[in-house]
Amino acid sequence: GWCPLSLAGAQTTQLLVEPPWTPAVLWDRVTLICQGLGTASATTWYKDGQRWWQSSHNRFTVKDSGTYTCGRPGSGLSPPVRVSNGPLVLQVPTRELLEGDTVTLRCRH
Repeated sequence: GWCPLSLAGAQTTQLLVEPPWTPAVLWDRVTLICQGLGTASATTWYKDGQRWWQSSHNRFTVKDSGTYTCGRPGSGLSPPVRVSNGPLVLQVPTRELLEGDTVTLRCRH
């Protein structure tokens, strides 16, 4: 599951990645989920810095590599998420990691 957002974090738009590994790779069938204030039907998506489309849904499955951002009225733009199509990637969980945590790394090709 997702870690709950802090009270400050609840005021900003977040772009969640499923499956929750970073960096995200296209061949994982990545779904991006935009969370923020306001209604999901007002989600605006950006790809590679350009306004891409406005959707009635707050999630979609990525078909092309690139850098994605989403925006919601009242909470602004999310931090960007890059989805690559590289042949070899070392992935870590997207959750916040602290010193001393045990973490699983995935080397994928």
